[in-house]
Amino acid sequence: MSKELQPKGFQIISLKVGLLLFLPAVVFISIFLLFPFLWVFIISFTNRTLLGAGARDPQFIGIENYLRLFDFSRWMQPGEFGHSLALTVTFVFGSLIGQVLLGLAIAFAFNQRKGAVREIMFTLVTLAWILPETAIGFTWLAFLDGRAGTLNSILGSVGLSTPDWLIEYPLRSVMMFNVWRGTAFSMLLFSAALGNVRPSYLETADVIGASTWQRFRDILFPLIRPQFATAIVLVTLWTFNVFTPFLLTQGGPAFRSDIIAIHTYRVAFQFYEFGRGSAIAVIVMIINFILASIYLFGVKRKGVKK
Repeated sequence: MSKELQPKGFQIISLKVGLLLFLPAVVFISIFLLFPFLWVFIISFTNRTLLGAGARDPQFIGIENYLRLFDFSRWMQPGEFGHSLALTVTFVFGSLIGQVLLGLAIAFAFNQRKGAVREIMFTLVTLAWILPETAIGFTWLAFLDGRAGTLNSILGSVGLSTPDWLIEYPLRSVMMFNVWRGTAFSMLLFSAALGNVRPSYLETADVIGASTWQRFRDILFPLIRPQFATAIVLVTLWTFNVFTPFLLTQGGPAFRSDIIAIHTYRVAFQFYEFGRGSAIAVIVMIINFILASIYLFGVKRKGVKK
């Protein structure tokens, strides 16, 4: 029965049933998303702390927390918000390049192939993504240990230098760890996209003698470009908020791996400055909102073009 032919009372009942079914989602979102966001936003304008006068009687201080974060006289000093933001940009960019390119390389290498080698590779890469973060973090601590780590044992056996990775190269170490852990998403995304490419396209390329690079450049990449954009935005969004590197370096040494997630935790839960920590969280949420909007706008434009 079309909507025009339905009785008015039936339409009202359907609307009420729909709203009733929608209510649990509204309650869930309000309790676990909207209320915490509003609470953090309110606290960001106070001097609330865990200890001292700010804990007993927090005062409204306006935008003082935000002005302190954007005090350009100390903006890039180690331990400050600007320095942490710059490290995060480097961390996100390096992780993004590594995850997307490595995931694409694995998906392309095993495209249209079957067998045990492919299944083992995909299983191992996926396990790195789904295993508990704590277990993976402590495993990498042992792997990168400067004295008896697995990586240095391998490098030393072939005559290469064995640096203390977490001390000498902390940001590169957590970047390498994040690439290893997050490559699975890009690999699975590109593998699914490549699997939808018609075999006749590649067969035609083989007939005309196209090289592997030409097949990828002229056939495969144009067809998986939407997934490529999706991977870039989502990996950027997830990497910007990742906290697992804290298990490796705690943001050190000397704030050299103090990415924004660790910086927020340190200010709020180690220095107990909840007001300033909330201000950082608000800025991070705004950045996340911008990144998510870019992704949703891109998906909407793709839908309109179709």
